[in-house]
Amino acid sequence: MASLALTFGSGAMTNSIADTEKTDLFLMIGSNPDTSHPTIGLRVHQAVDRGAKLVVVDPRKTKLAERADLWLRIKPGTDVALLNGLMSIIIEEDLWAKKFVEERTEDFTDLVKLAKKYTPEKVAEITGLPVDQLFQAARMYAAEGRHAIFHGMGITHYVTGTDRVKSIANLAMLCGKVGVEGGGCNPLRGQNNVQGACDMGALFNTLPGYGGLENDELFDRYEKVWKIRLPRRPGKPATEVWENVLKGEIRGVYVFGEDPAVADPNIAHVHKALEKLDFLVVQDLFLTDTAKAADVVLPAACFAEKDGTFTNTERRVQRIRKAVNPPGDAKPDWEIFRDLSKKMGYDMNYNSAEDVFEEIRSLLPQYAGITYERLEKVGLQWPVPTIDHPGTAVLHTEKFTRGKGLFIPEDYIPPVELPNDEYPMAFTTGRDLARYNFSSMTGKTPEIDVISPECFAEVNPIDAKRLGITEKCWVRLTSKRGSVEMRATITDRSQEGTIFSTYNHLEALVNFLTLDALDRLSRSPEYKLCAIKVEVLDEKAA
Repeated sequence: MASLALTFGSGAMTNSIADTEKTDLFLMIGSNPDTSHPTIGLRVHQAVDRGAKLVVVDPRKTKLAERADLWLRIKPGTDVALLNGLMSIIIEEDLWAKKFVEERTEDFTDLVKLAKKYTPEKVAEITGLPVDQLFQAARMYAAEGRHAIFHGMGITHYVTGTDRVKSIANLAMLCGKVGVEGGGCNPLRGQNNVQGACDMGALFNTLPGYGGLENDELFDRYEKVWKIRLPRRPGKPATEVWENVLKGEIRGVYVFGEDPAVADPNIAHVHKALEKLDFLVVQDLFLTDTAKAADVVLPAACFAEKDGTFTNTERRVQRIRKAVNPPGDAKPDWEIFRDLSKKMGYDMNYNSAEDVFEEIRSLLPQYAGITYERLEKVGLQWPVPTIDHPGTAVLHTEKFTRGKGLFIPEDYIPPVELPNDEYPMAFTTGRDLARYNFSSMTGKTPEIDVISPECFAEVNPIDAKRLGITEKCWVRLTSKRGSVEMRATITDRSQEGTIFSTYNHLEALVNFLTLDALDRLSRSPEYKLCAIKVEVLDEKAA
């Protein structure tokens, strides 16, 4: 499941979504919640309506960028340099939260040493931002008040994604904006239960509950419950599966709830691997492009056809309740796994989704105090250590998980693939609100075809004039990995030198273009930036 394997750490919001009512300033970086997280986007708009300040860091002119008190139209991929530059100004101007840093953090001197390298002039050159905007942003964020950083996959979908997240945490700790209502670091998860899946151990390098693979005591506990010997080594990140298939090291793959044939970066590479597999099982609601390549397809129930829980981006565990029966032979995922496991010789003695949850709360300290009975009344935010604990709305109020917060300064590393003579334009992607993901579900709703019939290549007017592109003409976008054709629209929403497109339409699979270079820690791919060339297709112009 690529969408699960791309995440790293616990990666949850430190604060609650409802905290937006108390936030005095939002720093929105690498996220456009209007299209990616519309309920949170609405709350940010409401907060701005009541007078909250808004700083938006985005190469593209989004609706929130238009409303921002300060819009930093940064060059794509230069966020670490920007964050280091803001911290450099804050330290130089003596705006940092001395009491918080001295009492609650470690390795501050390492941060100071690195930040000195990122002078405003140097950062302006790297990011393309005016020096005065850098000072304005630094002073706004460091000022008194409840200030929250919100970020999304425009931060994590780079080979330096973990560097960016560390830099965000460094900035928040430097200014003492962590552990308070209305503040914190708030990564917006890509889908509704990504947080829950990671909590359950759907990562290549952790046990359920984020236990480390070196924790023998934890392994012993799990093995006693499950009565089986567990492999004590990291798995393969989902993003490395296809390369390992082509090397002959993986011969069979089981995919559920994911469509890598259209969703993964560099999908020509994925298609080649799918053809080489000896055996492919796909468990899904519909016959997706990946399922069409499968040897066995197992029909699964959708959210409204099963009982269970989801854990959302603010760590809130919520009940879902079966409303209708699944069609045909479709079953809830847990039943399919249970029945398949039994046929393979290992009995999973679960009779309900609640049985599974009871095991979860017996093993994961974060979930220990959560029961279905409690969830009937209200969703609870982990950690919930005891049955009478109300849940944790704000993390790190008194101390960090490790005790003191650790500054981990990181140098700026340029994007992997920058424009050159052969591929002179940058290409980046984002979500279409109506489509959300890859049309496997939304593509079956005719009304959505009316709202969002196709995607367009957004071209800045200066680039359009230079390239001879006219409104709604057909263009071919080509990277080192492949090509895709779509119509162009001319708009100043896109930065000069950058083409933007949504990635949700099956008729224009932009992941033929995207880059599958990986972050050294999270193994997340650099979805968000690659180099392309643009050709006008005269034969389609009419």
